[in-house]
Amino acid sequence: MVLLKGFVKPEDQVKIVRTCWQLGMGPGGFYRPSYKNGAKLNLWMMSLGKNWDLITRSYGPTRPFDGAQALAIPEALKTIAQAANSTVSEFPQIDPDICIVNYYTNSGKLGLHQDKDESKSSINQGLPFISISIGDTAEFMFGDTRDKGKATKIDLESGDVLILGGESRLLFHGVSHVKTNTAPSWLKEETGIRPGRINLTFRQY
Repeated sequence: MVLLKGFVKPEDQVKIVRTCWQLGMGPGGFYRPSYKNGAKLNLWMMSLGKNWDLITRSYGPTRPFDGAQALAIPEALKTIAQAANSTVSEFPQIDPDICIVNYYTNSGKLGLHQDKDESKSSINQGLPFISISIGDTAEFMFGDTRDKGKATKIDLESGDVLILGGESRLLFHGVSHVKTNTAPSWLKEETGIRPGRINLTFRQY
């Protein structure tokens, strides 16, 4: 697991915000995923490349609840992720065909979980996923189990990139909370970004 502090340049952070809002407000954009019992996640989600379904925990071309087609991953966003990937020699370079975009409001959070719904080949090779944080700071937690009491916690600030691969690919991880009013002032002025955090995770199925 490698953390690249402040890797994403300010102009690219602006580009990410504008691109995500443009895509997220249209067909196939942000929605709140629900479990079978109707309970909803404490975040808004958008799937690019392939749609991920919370109930079946699988990928497909469309969203079951509205039939919306998964939007393509913009090349500009993919380039930023691959640039981060290329700086870490311990991990193979991936060609992302999935990007999960999560928007956390200031009350948003996500419990400890594993990202293990990609192909067996991808998981077995330990191909990394690349996580980009934009906006307000999140307290990120990770560990070998789902026990929050044993999890390590770190801050992920706007522009940080976290890469998990190899033996760390299946670490349990999540977001305990978002820290209010911590986004860079210049990002707010340039984009009018709403309070909260945008997180993009790039994967190769």
